[in-house]
Amino acid sequence: MDKKDEIIALQLDVIKKMTENNIRRLSDDIWGTARTAKNAASEKSGKLSSGGNSAETDEKPPQTKASDGGDGGSITEKTEEMPPKEDIETLQKELDSYIGLEGIKKEVRNLINMATVYKMRKDHGLPTADMSLHMVFSGNPGTGKTMIARFMARVYHSLGILEKGHLVEVDRSGLVAGYIGQTAIKTAKVTESALGGVLFIDEAYTLTSKSENDFGFEAVDTILKAMEDNRDDLVVIVAGYTELMEEFIDSNPGLRSRFNKYLAFDDYTAEEMTAIFKMQCSKSCYTLDEGAEKKVTEYLTAVGEAAGEFGNARGVRNIFEKILTEQANRIAVMQAVTKEDLMQITESDVSAALGI
Repeated sequence: MDKKDEIIALQLDVIKKMTENNIRRLSDDIWGTARTAKNAASEKSGKLSSGGNSAETDEKPPQTKASDGGDGGSITEKTEEMPPKEDIETLQKELDSYIGLEGIKKEVRNLINMATVYKMRKDHGLPTADMSLHMVFSGNPGTGKTMIARFMARVYHSLGILEKGHLVEVDRSGLVAGYIGQTAIKTAKVTESALGGVLFIDEAYTLTSKSENDFGFEAVDTILKAMEDNRDDLVVIVAGYTELMEEFIDSNPGLRSRFNKYLAFDDYTAEEMTAIFKMQCSKSCYTLDEGAEKKVTEYLTAVGEAAGEFGNARGVRNIFEKILTEQANRIAVMQAVTKEDLMQITESDVSAALGI
């Protein structure tokens, strides 16, 4: 294999890995600060529940759950292995490092403080009011909902609220079956896999469509029962577009009574999306020449007026990968390639990728 073929193979491998990574993280709304798993030993701690009960438990290793969906339906549920309990101050610093999300950061800090003080009162034998940690996330795609759900799972695990602290992500196709009686079984399997962690239901409003013979309501009833039966070790977060989520919560009195924490995720500004793009370049060891940086900034400023339609941080990730594809096309035909060439994104790369 000559030098040119080696370069082409290298670039194709980079694109392949990025594509695979993108597929794995389709639910991720923004790049967060990387975490390193700690090899700390398991410890005993008091466990604060989503329903206000307390119990002593040995920490168990995180588990990963995959489901076949029973009736062959497509399931998008996903779990992530969690490290041992993390330091809350470290998690707070990670939260601060996220780009944008200022309103959400404030709400999350409030939740952390409430849970921390609740745990302290329990440890000192003081009376406590019941706490419901189930939440409603509303906002456009790409605004950080899945990222914050995963972050809260880690926080609650670190505080001793959740035994495992893993995230199970699922949508309608992972809960609803096509025949009478199957939906309850399918949904029960998913909720069981989420015990000890967070069940994150994306586009939850699709469960309560008004069509006849729809089994989504059966899934909702099963989830509500699981929330009641597992008050000690299950947090449910439902997410979707703002207006539709309001309709979802109003569709069942049980939903309104169990979800009393609402977090609204705003669209990213053009400046925030530009910062996200530059951060991804830095993390991936790419540099922008002056013309490339100018064109990317101009492009994101233009689409920033309709960030929701663009896809927010998800849209940023998509254009980043398009630009890398064009960079690979340019480098693959070069006769001699340096390390600097492999790192640099040029104005022509951006123009070819974005058509500007």
